[in-house]
This record gives sequence, C-alpha cells and structure tokens, in this order.
Amino acid sequence: MVRRAALVAAVEATALALVALWLLYLTFTSTPDSVSRALAEVVYVGFFAVLLGAAAVGLWRVSPWARAPVVCLQLLLGLFGYYSAFEWGGAWVGVPVLVLVATELYLLATPEARLAFLER
Repeated sequence: MVRRAALVAAVEATALALVALWLLYLTFTSTPDSVSRALAEVVYVGFFAVLLGAAAVGLWRVSPWARAPVVCLQLLLGLFGYYSAFEWGGAWVGVPVLVLVATELYLLATPEARLAFLER
C-alpha cells in the first residue's frame, strides 16, 4: 500500500510541476496585475512539487519522515480541490484533485501502510 501511495504522490508531484510551468508560461505571455505575485505563485507551486516529489521517493523507500509532509500537502490540496470544485466552479479541476487526495489519504491510513512504518 505504501508503494501505491508513493505512485499517487508522484503523479501529484508531476501534475504540480506541470502547473508551475503553465503558470510560468502565463506569467510571461500575458499581462498579470503583479509580476512579482505571479512569480511568487510559480515558486510556491514549484516548491510544493519538489517537496511532494521528494516525499514520494521517501514513501517508496518507506522512510518514516516522508509520511507527514505527504499528509500535510494532501490537506492543502484538498482545500484547493474543494475551493475549485464548489466555490470557484471549476469542477473539472477540483474533482480530480479531491479524488487523488482521498486516494492518497486512504492508502496511507490502511493498516498495512501504518504497520510498514511501525516495522521500520
């Protein structure tokens, strides 16, 4: 189960990296209200992508440090998915994010995953 959770986290990290690149492209090809804020958003999303990617590698290796960052980032992604799906009206973005978040949290909460971390 931990390996499956690592794969889901890797998919999320890849998606976040693609979003960061897309935001960077939009920053340079359009006229944002504030270039510094737009670049800060790119940096934040890129940082979360790198952090989630590193945690995915840690989950694959069943490292004890990797579980907490993944759970914290899932909570943040869950808030983003909820806001996108129900407040912003972008269900095409929010619902897949919520599905990935629910899958990741389920996989990390299974007894097999918890025992894998206790045995280490």
